[in-house]
Amino acid sequence: MDEYILLIDTEDAKGLVYNISKVLFANHLNIEQNTEYVDKNTNKFFMRTIISGKISQKLLLKELQEVLPPNSEIKLNKKAKKNVVILATKEFHVLGDLLIRYIDGELNANIKAVIANHDNLKGLVENFDIPFIHIDAEGLTREEHEGKIIEKVKEYEPELIVLAKYMRILTPNFVETFPKQVLNIHHSFLPAFIGANPYKQAHQRGVKIIGATAHYVTNDLDEGPIIAQDVVRIDHTYSWQDMRKAGRNVEKIVLSNAFQMLLDDRVFVHGNKTVIL
Repeated sequence: MDEYILLIDTEDAKGLVYNISKVLFANHLNIEQNTEYVDKNTNKFFMRTIISGKISQKLLLKELQEVLPPNSEIKLNKKAKKNVVILATKEFHVLGDLLIRYIDGELNANIKAVIANHDNLKGLVENFDIPFIHIDAEGLTREEHEGKIIEKVKEYEPELIVLAKYMRILTPNFVETFPKQVLNIHHSFLPAFIGANPYKQAHQRGVKIIGATAHYVTNDLDEGPIIAQDVVRIDHTYSWQDMRKAGRNVEKIVLSNAFQMLLDDRVFVHGNKTVIL
């Protein structure tokens, strides 16, 4: 029997769960799992429900809209693997970790291709029988290069795009082309330590915590809604190389966790933050 994930984002009101459940019952649908959250500061209600049964999507969405407040956002996604494209540059660690998890069956995804602006990762990717596309930026403006990337990404019709340490700034055109579809990972030294080697800067300042942040990409660089974060504690005995190693380890974990949340339809965007159900 097919399973679907029902996502509801609406204004909070009395009787919401009752009204939603009544519609599901009337359509002979089973509730397999349900999670809710109310943000009392904004009076917003969020609900993620896994349902099973024979579903007429158009009819169900219409009936739910009729019992919910105006301007409610309702999504009904079939529980299935999502098509994904990964963008990368030269760094192996987060890409390699995702590919291993993918081959091991940990990720509910179909990785359709890896697209990179350098060819350093070609051998790694092809070991996993995944297409590797190298689109060189040399001699092109940022807009021209990104246009080629967009054209290639569209061929695979991805539901999600993962930046696996893709070291080029995306233009507003890219963000608008793939809204709420792009996941990024970076170290959490920002904005204190920027540039080519933040770990050296952090080492010189005696930093005691190294972290990573995974977030949606928006037009505000590295300031999109945060999906997942984590930290590791370090001390004065760490060299900057040790710090970088620790940082890369936490980046791998945070990116894979955030990625899985998106694949499982657990993430609601709420202003410039997220609700995870």
